Amino acid sequence: MPTESLFPTLIYRDALFAEDDGAFNAEIEAACRSIATDDEAGRRWSRRNGYPGYTSYASLDDLPWRVPAFARLVKRLDGHVAAFAKELEFDLGRSRLKLDSLWINVLDPGGVHTSHIHPHSVVSGTYYVAVPPGASALKVEDPRLGMMMAAPPKKPKARPENRPFAYLAPSPGTVLLWESWLRHEVPLNQADEERISVSFNYAWK
Repeated sequence: MPTESLFPTLIYRDALFAEDDGAFNAEIEAACRSIATDDEAGRRWSRRNGYPGYTSYASLDDLPWRVPAFARLVKRLDGHVAAFAKELEFDLGRSRLKLDSLWINVLDPGGVHTSHIHPHSVVSGTYYVAVPPGASALKVEDPRLGMMMAAPPKKPKARPENRPFAYLAPSPGTVLLWESWLRHEVPLNQADEERISVSFNYAWK
């Protein structure tokens, strides 16, 4: 075919602990649930801001210090983010991508997290802890979508790279990474149980 693929949007997907038997993920899940119960400030913020469940986004910024399992999580995330940065061919100079923030998300059944980006960071991502049947996939948007005013719709069976949206369905233990400018959302959680994840940002420092 006389066509070229230019300006791709890369998504990184891997198992955080390929050799893990589920013990680490169970430890992280227990920590998430315990913190969600104890963090009164986070629960108040979630209620005031319409978050359907619990998030530590605005209340706790020291999870790796509080819980050793989160410190181990960050250590492993550092390696995955470095691998993604290499694939993106970033010229980081003498600096590197360092963790800037990390927070817990406990999304109730019927909850959504509307479309957004993560400004002031370079790479963002999520580690998936509990993904019950019917739980939401991550929905990512073609960054050119707002400039396609006169474009016809895509065919129902268009190749994934030609669609305006992609749905990334994770499983427990999966880590997904993307560049922070990529608009994304969590559609309706149709599971009967909570969907639990840990999200994070890495900045160029």
